[in-house]
Amino acid sequence: PLCPQDSLGCGLRTCYRYLNQTSRSFAAVIQALDGELRHAVCIFYLVLRALDTVEDDMSIPLAVKVPMLHEFHSHLYQPEWKFTESKEKDRQVLEDFPTISMEFRNLSKVYQDVISDICHKMGVGMAEFLEKKVDSQHEWDKYCHYVAGLVGIGLSRLFSASELEDSIVGQDTDLANSMGLFLQKTNIIRDYLEDQMEGREFWPREVWSRYAKKLSDLAKPENIDVAVQCLNELITNALHHVPDVLTYLSRLKNQSVFNFCAIPQVMAIATLAACYNNQQVFRGVVKIRKGQAVTLMMDATNIQAVKAIMYQYVEEIYQKIPSTDPSSNKTQQVIASIRAMSLPSSPMASRHHYSPIYLSCAMLLAALSWQYLSTLSKATEEFVQGGKD
Repeated sequence: PLCPQDSLGCGLRTCYRYLNQTSRSFAAVIQALDGELRHAVCIFYLVLRALDTVEDDMSIPLAVKVPMLHEFHSHLYQPEWKFTESKEKDRQVLEDFPTISMEFRNLSKVYQDVISDICHKMGVGMAEFLEKKVDSQHEWDKYCHYVAGLVGIGLSRLFSASELEDSIVGQDTDLANSMGLFLQKTNIIRDYLEDQMEGREFWPREVWSRYAKKLSDLAKPENIDVAVQCLNELITNALHHVPDVLTYLSRLKNQSVFNFCAIPQVMAIATLAACYNNQQVFRGVVKIRKGQAVTLMMDATNIQAVKAIMYQYVEEIYQKIPSTDPSSNKTQQVIASIRAMSLPSSPMASRHHYSPIYLSCAMLLAALSWQYLSTLSKATEEFVQGGKD
């Protein structure tokens, strides 16, 4: 197709179009990143979206799919490779993979190496879990690492490669992994019912088997009390990642990178607070309100503000802990450690002390974000678009 000349080449413009089509919510935060990092993250997202589309496609037999996932990273260097047999909604990223792989090869080698490496590791991990269920909590962490922790690690390495962030951000893989795990576990917890309806199970057997014979039994009205206890135990497990999240965010120097990382994390804590001790998780969808999402986006622009938001939501959870809950002690303990980290360092650090110029920018952001926010409840899951969305 003929392309009018402008700052973006034809291929890149096509990639941004695919980004906006496949990730309505996350596209905006990616496009707000500075400089060449924006292109690298856009391509990284599309490569992983393509890999994910292969993993999700139930029409591909296992004997074909497993080697395909293993080899997927090598297609980045094969200009002609594409896959046209997919029935998935995002199949376009596979059908036009040559455009994506070409733009991948146009990136600086430092970015290529990160994306290719993460794509390889993720493909191997996805293949491993196609053939087994998530049993132990250790395996739950491992599954979440493959589909989301690796995304956090890859992004962190891209941030450092761009030199917008210090090298420690890309080197400290444990913290970067926790960023992904916190988001992924939140989605898995929230999406219990939707996954049940689609015949997918991501809750770890080691936990739910103490409350029910089958995971699907938790959705039965007569089991609602044990179901909620199981839910609370998993939320408590997820909260253990929050101290790492705060440490990670406190290291970031670049504003566009900070916003990119912080927004999904505050959405996740708000989602967990909404799900905690809530029977609705087993009856329908629990979503945070659009107005709440706007406020969170506008507020999550510096580490003190994010700490205040985290503090507010773990406080909300703390108030809801039932004295009879089997995990109540553990929940109180993890909240105590988050509180210790997120207590405002000074009274003036309140997130309500804004300059008028900042507020007018915030109002502008709110206006611009509105359309994109209608799908923002999906932002967190889009961010961690591994085998789970």
